[in-house]
Amino acid sequence: MKPLSLKMRAITLLAQREHSRSELRRKLLRIARAQRDAAGAEAVEAAEIETDVDELLVWLQAQGYLSEERFVESRIHARAQRYGHLRIQQELAQHGLSLSADSQARLKDSEFERAQAIWQRKFGSPAEDANGRAKQTRFLLARGFSADVVRQVLRASQTG
Repeated sequence: MKPLSLKMRAITLLAQREHSRSELRRKLLRIARAQRDAAGAEAVEAAEIETDVDELLVWLQAQGYLSEERFVESRIHARAQRYGHLRIQQELAQHGLSLSADSQARLKDSEFERAQAIWQRKFGSPAEDANGRAKQTRFLLARGFSADVVRQVLRASQTG
């Protein structure tokens, strides 16, 4: 069986889910090096492989297969119900991307409701003591919610 071309491997990866450019580049470089090694083609230089992958990425973007805007939106959609905007921003920064002002405003506007829903699913009732409140605080902070939102959620749970 003939191995798939690098272009087909890229399209297959993008058909499974959205990828950032840097993530797809890393995967394609690994695939291209493995194909080179399997073929025993020592003559292919690493710089040549990188050039081929970079040209393929440009082609994928030009054809609309690779879109960083779609990647950001898919990441927001997948993460928003479980994480705060700080965690989502940090994840996107790892891919060399950032939230648009509009997306950031939407996430911040819904942050309290999302944090409250997560708190309700996880804990459901106010903490009995300081250790319990600290545990709930750490949990929400680790999920990427801002300290102000965490305080609001815990305050609302005490009064509600």
